[in-house]
Amino acid sequence: MISSSRCTFLSNSGLGGSSGFSGLQRKRLAPFRVVCLAPSSSKSGDRNGSVVMETPLKEMKNDSTVADVDDNPISAGGPQDVYGEDRATEDHFVTPWSVSVSSGYTLLRDPHFNKGLAFTEKERDAHYLRGLLPPTVIPQETQVKKMIQHIRQYQVPLQKYMAMMDLQERNERLFYKLLIDHVEELLPVVYTPTVGEACQKYGSIFMRPQGLYISLKEKGKILEVLRNWPEKNIQVIVVTDGERILGLGDLGCQGMGIPVGKLSLYTALGGVRPSACLPITIDVGTNNEKLLNDELYIGLKQRRATGQEYAELLHEFMTAVKQTYGEKVLIQFEDFANHNAFDLLEKYRSTHLVFNDDIQGTASVVLAGLVAALKLVGGKLADHRFLFLGAGEAGTGIAELIALETSKQTNAPLEEVRKNIWLVDSKGLIVSSRKESLQHFKKPWAHEHEPVKQLVDAVNKIKPTVLIGTSGQGRTFTKEVVEAMASINERPIIFSLSNPTSQSECTAEEAYKWSQGRAIFASGSPFPPVEYEGKVFVPGQSNNAYIFPGFGLGLIMSGTIRVHDDLLLAASEALAAQVTQENFDKGLIFPPFTDIRKISAHIAANVAAKAYELGLATRLPQPKDLVKFAESCMYTPAYRSYR
Repeated sequence: MISSSRCTFLSNSGLGGSSGFSGLQRKRLAPFRVVCLAPSSSKSGDRNGSVVMETPLKEMKNDSTVADVDDNPISAGGPQDVYGEDRATEDHFVTPWSVSVSSGYTLLRDPHFNKGLAFTEKERDAHYLRGLLPPTVIPQETQVKKMIQHIRQYQVPLQKYMAMMDLQERNERLFYKLLIDHVEELLPVVYTPTVGEACQKYGSIFMRPQGLYISLKEKGKILEVLRNWPEKNIQVIVVTDGERILGLGDLGCQGMGIPVGKLSLYTALGGVRPSACLPITIDVGTNNEKLLNDELYIGLKQRRATGQEYAELLHEFMTAVKQTYGEKVLIQFEDFANHNAFDLLEKYRSTHLVFNDDIQGTASVVLAGLVAALKLVGGKLADHRFLFLGAGEAGTGIAELIALETSKQTNAPLEEVRKNIWLVDSKGLIVSSRKESLQHFKKPWAHEHEPVKQLVDAVNKIKPTVLIGTSGQGRTFTKEVVEAMASINERPIIFSLSNPTSQSECTAEEAYKWSQGRAIFASGSPFPPVEYEGKVFVPGQSNNAYIFPGFGLGLIMSGTIRVHDDLLLAASEALAAQVTQENFDKGLIFPPFTDIRKISAHIAANVAAKAYELGLATRLPQPKDLVKFAESCMYTPAYRSYR
C-alpha cells in the first residue's frame, strides 16, 4: 500500500503536493511518477514502509498493487475509468486510493491549505483554480470581518459553536485567525459553557469525525489505530473517557467535544501547531440511560467497563502512545471520574509526560487568582483560611497546590499548612472522625473538628477568608452563605468555579449584591459585568485556558519529559505576575484574554526555566531569552504563499 504521508508526486509540469485532484487533471498531468520513500530504519511489515513506483498511469494496470485498471474510456464518454469505479458493484471490491497534487477542486476542500477567496491571481493559475472561485481576491483580514459578522447573526450559542466547527473543517487558518482576533467573544463559544451543551447534543449535531475514537472494540489493536491518524509528529494529546464532562456527568463517547475544544485552545492561545495536536476519546461505554436509549448516540451502547478490563485498555493506550510518539508527547487527561483520574495520574506520572487539567490545571489557575487577590486584601497565603465546597479532583487538586505554595513560602511542613484548608463534600465537613470511610485523596484534609453538615454552618464555625466552590452543584452558595462570608471578612474572596454556567455555585450578581459589593469574585464560566449601587464590577474568570496552553508550550519547547509540581507553581506565578494595576482597579484578579498569547509566552518561559532548573528539560542548550524563544515557537494562522 502507498502511504500518502510519505509520497512525493512529480509531474512533467513540475507540480508537487499532497492532496487530491480530479480525473481531468490527472489526464492533463500524466504521465507522472510516484516516489514513496520510507526512512532507512523501516522494518519489514511496517505499514508505513517504502514503495517506489515510477510509471505512467497507463502502466499501472500491470502493477500487482492496483486492481482492474483499464485504458478504455467509460461508455458514456468523459475521463478514463482509471480506478474501475464505474464498473464496480456492491460485491466487487475497489481500492479507494488517490494519486494527487494540491490543486483544483480538492485544494478548496482541504482545510489545512484552503484559503477561500484569498488565493492570489498567481496561485489560481498555478493550482488550477480558475473558474472554481469568483474573480475577486479577498485578504484574510476581510475574511475575518465577514466571518465574525456571520457568527454574530446567530442568537443561539450552539448554532455559533456549529458554525465555528464548520469553519474549522473548511479553512483551518481562518478559524484560528478568527478565534485569536476575537478571543474574548468566541472563547465561550468553542469552550465552556457552550461546549457542554455541544457534548450533550453531540450525537445529533455530529457531521464529521474529529480526533480518534478508541473503544473496547479496538482492544489489542490500539497501536494500529494510532497509526491510522494522518499526522505523525504529535506533541499534545488530550484524552477523555467522557465519564465526568464538566458538571454534566457521564456523556460517554459524546465527550469528544472536550478534547477537540481544548486542543483548539492549545493552538489559538498557546501557539501549538494544529497538526501536532490529537484529540482522543476512550469509549468504554456509558451508564447514562438516556444515551443508551438514544438512536443517535454515537458510542458503544453498553454499560461502562470497569476494573481490570478498563485498566488493561488504558494501559495498552498509554503504552501505544509512548511507542508511537515518543517520550516527550504530552498526554492531558480530561474529565475522567474522580476514582480513575487520581489513579491514572499517580500510575503514569513517573513513566509518561502526563497532566490532568481538572486536578492540576484548575489548581494552577486558581492559585494564580489567589496570589493576585492577596494584593487587594493583604497578607500571605499562610495568613488565610480556605473552605472548599467540593472534594473531588478540582477541590483536592487546588487545596494541595495551595498547601505546596504555602509550604514553599514558609518552610513549614506540608501537614502543618494543610490545617488551614478545609473541605466540605456531600456528607458535610471532612473531619477526622470520618477518616476511615473517606476516599484516599480526601484523607489528608480530615482535620480535628466536630461534624458539620451544612455549608453555612461550616462558614460560621471555620470562619474562612476564602470560599471556593468546585461541587458541580448550581446555586449552593446561597444568600445566607455569602452574607456569612461578608460578615466575617471585609473583602471576602469567593470563587464559584463549577462549569458550565448552570452549575456555578452562585452568579457574579449574587456574589456582589449579597456582599454589598465587597466580594472579590471569580467564576469558572464567564459572567457579564455587574452594576451595584452605581459601581460597575467586572468578574474575573478562573479559566483553565489561562494555564494549560502556555503550560503545554513550555513543556514542548524545553523537551520536558516529566511534570513536576514545581512546574505548576511556576505557571501560577507567571500568570499572577501578568495582572496589572489597571486590572486591579477594575476589580480583576486575572488579566484580560485579549493578551492571552503574550500571557501564554510568559507562562511557557517560566515553566521551561523551572524545567531546566530541575533537570527535566532535554532541549539543549537552554535558550538565553525564553520569552522570545516561546514567541518564536508559536504557530501563527496567517495564510502562506503557495508556489
